[in-house]
Amino acid sequence: MKILITGNMGYVGPGVVDELRSKYPNATLIGYDMGYFAKCLTNVDILPENKLDQQYFGDIRDIKAELLDGVDAIVNLAAISNDPMGKKFEDITLDVNYRSGIELAKMAKNAGVRSFVFASSCSMYGAAEEKPKTEDSTLNPLTAYARSKVATEKDLAPLADESFTITCLRFATACGMSNRLRLDLVLNDFVAAAVASKKITILSDGTPWRPLINVKDMARAIDWAIGRNQDNGGAFLAVNTGSNEWNYQVKDLANAVAEVIPGVDVSINVNAEPDKRSYKVNFDLYKKLAPDHQPIRDLKTSIQELKEGLEAMSFQDEDFRNSQLMRLKVLTQLQDGSTLDDNLKWNHR
Repeated sequence: MKILITGNMGYVGPGVVDELRSKYPNATLIGYDMGYFAKCLTNVDILPENKLDQQYFGDIRDIKAELLDGVDAIVNLAAISNDPMGKKFEDITLDVNYRSGIELAKMAKNAGVRSFVFASSCSMYGAAEEKPKTEDSTLNPLTAYARSKVATEKDLAPLADESFTITCLRFATACGMSNRLRLDLVLNDFVAAAVASKKITILSDGTPWRPLINVKDMARAIDWAIGRNQDNGGAFLAVNTGSNEWNYQVKDLANAVAEVIPGVDVSINVNAEPDKRSYKVNFDLYKKLAPDHQPIRDLKTSIQELKEGLEAMSFQDEDFRNSQLMRLKVLTQLQDGSTLDDNLKWNHR
């Protein structure tokens, strides 16, 4: 088997590479990444890409069809990957996340790739009432990032057929330790604040709902999607990926961190404007279709792993929101140094 993973050098990629190398020891694993965050290594013993057979550096906007020769499955993780980056780079977000993803899928189909896995997002549900969102619920994307996921799913669906299986994994909000850790995610932010300063400040009123999934359980889901048969979900499938037990209010996440890390003070901005990005999600379909690939890490374990990982890094930076552990900061620094141009392409000189 030959598997291509685009965007493998981000937060999710190292865990995916590790999982796929474990499950497919004899497979040819290929990485393809722009390399924006290649240097953002955290608590590593070996370079995560050492578990690949090949690593290519390139822009998904310019990917060449010959790279897909003989490929059986593609995992598309490549994306401008959160709301702050999407707001600053809105057109590029649509270009990278949506248009380039569709072109990649078309090339994959023409090349005879049998399985295409797209890392989608539950953020497409946006503002929601109390009832947990199912795959049939109305989509209400509030950000460029969420809109890019909606558009990609819509245009992927017609490409699926009996020889080209497409699986869109609508992931809950990612969390947990990674060899390329991000701290611009709600639980990761709270644990970092607790470790560095013993203080967690919730900028909202703490009531918004978030579904979460550990980054290692995301990798398990991707493994399932690669091997999914069409009699288990159809030629095209968009499925909420996470677990019902992992729907939490933001204030509950902060309090859970304080239980694991003693002496942490939690403060809530009770006068904050309501955060419209609030939604609970129903994961029953994923449980039905992927019973052997359900999330196995709980909230307490994820907090503990983050705590231990940060402590192993001797992490003490109370100003971490202005550090290289925030993805937007990495990109803006590269632009400020003229290493990246206005289109987030490398300035090769």
